[in-house]
Amino acid sequence: MKFKVLQENLRKVLRERIEAGELTGLRLSQQTGLRHAHISNFLNKKRGLSLEAMDKVLSVQRLSILELLDPAEVNRRATILPPAEDEFENVVLTETRIAATKAQIASLHVKAIMKFRKDLLGRMKPSINGDRETWLRFVVIEANPRDAVAMHPRLTPGAKLLVDRHYNSLTPHRKGESNLYAILWKDTCVVRYAEIAGKPFDPSSTQSVISARNPGHGRRQNRCRLSSRPYMLHRRGSLKAKAG
Repeated sequence: MKFKVLQENLRKVLRERIEAGELTGLRLSQQTGLRHAHISNFLNKKRGLSLEAMDKVLSVQRLSILELLDPAEVNRRATILPPAEDEFENVVLTETRIAATKAQIASLHVKAIMKFRKDLLGRMKPSINGDRETWLRFVVIEANPRDAVAMHPRLTPGAKLLVDRHYNSLTPHRKGESNLYAILWKDTCVVRYAEIAGKPFDPSSTQSVISARNPGHGRRQNRCRLSSRPYMLHRRGSLKAKAG
């Protein structure tokens, strides 16, 4: 929410208190130490308040910044999932770019809620490179047509992919089987097999080489610049989910 909107909401609260006889402009001036003309101009939309002045008004009027937020906007940006039911855990469906870059998924980025069995999620062992403990662990994305073509027949367009965001190492999840990853690439996210060519995985490297391949479609090497934050790689599994 923009600072200008917060000021407008504060102005509305103050005018409501004045109209209710609980406050006057003069009294507010005395409480805050701000000039009466300054308060009057603010209340009449002729000028705004500085951050310091706004803080003074909130303090003397015992207001919290949360009281100035639009409840609908708060709900859109909330990151609290609805409580799980019975043997199922709620997992959010979101865009691939959001899944690859956001530690917590705000409500405005949630496309749907999927339900996965708790015992299924509990059997998945994490394998973290770097600091990932604060990240929401599981999210779901949809395979786009580009990824479906590149990874055919393993992926189909629109397939729901469960993302374990606490598994961002290149350690094989199952012996003899390649992990499927999401790779953050040029502000988008692609789903491929991946490995680091020529040297062990170094998440702090800025010139690591990612090799993405599709059996039956040859092998392609892409040189990409990895961030020092190791959020580029995520293991993905194409698992069936109970619709929420």
